[in-house]
Amino acid sequence: SSLEHSSDDQWDYDIFLSFRGEDTRKSFVDHLYSALVRVGIDTFRDDDALRRGENISTELLNAIRGSRISIVVFSQGYASSKWCLEELAEIVHCKNTKSHTLFPVFYHVSPSDVRNQTGNFAESFARHEERFQKDMMRVKRWRAALTEAANCSGWDLESISNGYEAKFIDKIIKEILHQLHPNRLNVAKHPIGIDFRVVEIKALLHLEKNDVRIVSIHGMSGIGKTVIAKAVYNQVSDGFEGSSFLRDIKETSRQSDGLVKVQKNLLIDILKNRDLPLENVDRGIYLIKKLLARKKVLVVLDDVDHVDQLHALAGNTDWFGAGSRIIATTKDEHLLKQLGKYEKYKVEVLTCTDSLELFCWHAFKMPHPMEDYHELSISVVNYTGGHPLALKVLGSFLVGKSIIEWKSTMEKLQKMPDHDIQKVLQVSFDSLDEATMDIFLDIACFFVGMDVEYVTKILHGCSFFPDIGISNLVRRSVVIIDLHNRLRMHDLIRDIGREIVRESSHKDPGRRSRLWFYEDVLNVLHSEHMVRHLYLCITMCT
Repeated sequence: SSLEHSSDDQWDYDIFLSFRGEDTRKSFVDHLYSALVRVGIDTFRDDDALRRGENISTELLNAIRGSRISIVVFSQGYASSKWCLEELAEIVHCKNTKSHTLFPVFYHVSPSDVRNQTGNFAESFARHEERFQKDMMRVKRWRAALTEAANCSGWDLESISNGYEAKFIDKIIKEILHQLHPNRLNVAKHPIGIDFRVVEIKALLHLEKNDVRIVSIHGMSGIGKTVIAKAVYNQVSDGFEGSSFLRDIKETSRQSDGLVKVQKNLLIDILKNRDLPLENVDRGIYLIKKLLARKKVLVVLDDVDHVDQLHALAGNTDWFGAGSRIIATTKDEHLLKQLGKYEKYKVEVLTCTDSLELFCWHAFKMPHPMEDYHELSISVVNYTGGHPLALKVLGSFLVGKSIIEWKSTMEKLQKMPDHDIQKVLQVSFDSLDEATMDIFLDIACFFVGMDVEYVTKILHGCSFFPDIGISNLVRRSVVIIDLHNRLRMHDLIRDIGREIVRESSHKDPGRRSRLWFYEDVLNVLHSEHMVRHLYLCITMCT
């Protein structure tokens, strides 16, 4: 049965435990119940006090009907209890009429004995048939319930763990957690252009190999690195013993004890244990190495921007068990060199077709432009240069607006970038040192499309250390060097660089550090000429 249910369903419990108390209450079921509760699963364990009279009590009926999942522990004496069989009949009824899931556990009994009522189950039913000769329909209902329950997917102690109960319970807990909380992340409302990228990254992961591998997903801010990482995580996380998607590491690390918090989240996600003592980063490193070294895990480090974050969370491949995979999203394509050998995947801008579709979903709530808006849509898509965040922001802003408003917006964008887009993209160069920032602004204002060696000579004359500066900009996906050794920059990043210069003096271009717009240059030169001319006139008159 599927666990999907409408938002109107109200569950009182995650799990209802059905078992024969005399067989397992103080042994297996007690350990199973404790393990379920320890990982945060709300579990109902019936009390013999609720079993009275000939029929199942109202409290038990409500507990069964109010639980998402029933775990039925079949033991040697299960079928000897009419209350257990009544519970089971109700559980099967809920399974067939509600979004209720049944998992059988075969505890020192054969699934075929339960299914066919043979062995100990045959002896129990012989007694039931003798006792309930006048109510054989009741016995038939119990038989049918046993057969149906035994045919459900579940766990057999002997076949799964060769009788070792601790290992058996661990297996049950892991699968129940996955049923209750599948390792699925919301990817995007409109995941355009994602599928083929996921395929390419999965190829880099080499999931069929049993070594530990690292893949870096890099690119400029807002290009879709996190969205792609989440899509990959959703597709492959089921193949690991444990998985963890650690969001916004850069931002979290800035908080007090931020890295310790991220380390805790990593261990909780994988071990399902919230009680681990973790006071500082060094202790976290020790626990990660000690507790995950034999586990096949998937760890996604989202938005990593400093080597300290890598050292605290995934300092070496030998921290994790065979078959583990580490994925990191970052704006710095060389940051993961600290971890040794790794694969790189650069996220490029969307194609024109995908860009138009994504924009239209946000602007028109359909995959193509409305009539009379096609050319305007094309102009917006061209302006964004295939940048997913820009397409989303502008599409959401323009939804429902008139053609006149669209044209006005485009005219404004030609002079200054959208604030929301600028806020995201500016993250790429906010932490640059002064010399590298000057190089970035010079390239944005003057040198896009020019030969790298030519630009380097000019910048050397300004004492900006361009060799390391340009290299840093390339690493952060702010600048690109094309096949012809020319400097390239996404139009949006170029415009934001120019806006940074413009914001230094909105009304007086003469006070800005750089001028690139010819009208501003002419006005400043004309203004300066008039000032000098007036000064000369005053001097001559005096």
